[in-house]
Amino acid sequence: MSTEQEEASIRCLVAKVGLDGHDRGAHVISRAFRDAGFEVIYSGLHNAPEEIVQAAVQEDVDVLGISILSGAHDTLVPKIMDGLAEYGAKEDTLVLVGGVIPEEDRPALESAGVAQIFGPGTSIEETISFVRENAPER
Repeated sequence: MSTEQEEASIRCLVAKVGLDGHDRGAHVISRAFRDAGFEVIYSGLHNAPEEIVQAAVQEDVDVLGISILSGAHDTLVPKIMDGLAEYGAKEDTLVLVGGVIPEEDRPALESAGVAQIFGPGTSIEETISFVRENAPER
């Protein structure tokens, strides 16, 4: 399989959770993922954790990118991780979080199953490389 075919098979859901209305970063990463050859689904704003889990499971995504700037990451992200586990999708889904996440909150998110946290200033290239290197093979 060529590199292009492999990249095209990476399905990503970029999701906004909770009442966070700041979606510029989610749009930027969605477009960058698309331009990198990934299949991208964007959730839109104001999704409950359960809605994100349902979308990830129904769309059979390889990567779930959660964009959150509201400060509710310590509550909402674990709910998403628990929901993925309930459906048996936690092990098959690379979960990323993008946003302003304080250093002291990162270990709890990582222990919940978040593979990587990307903060402000992370290059698009770094994010795309991480996905290419770590997306589960299907």
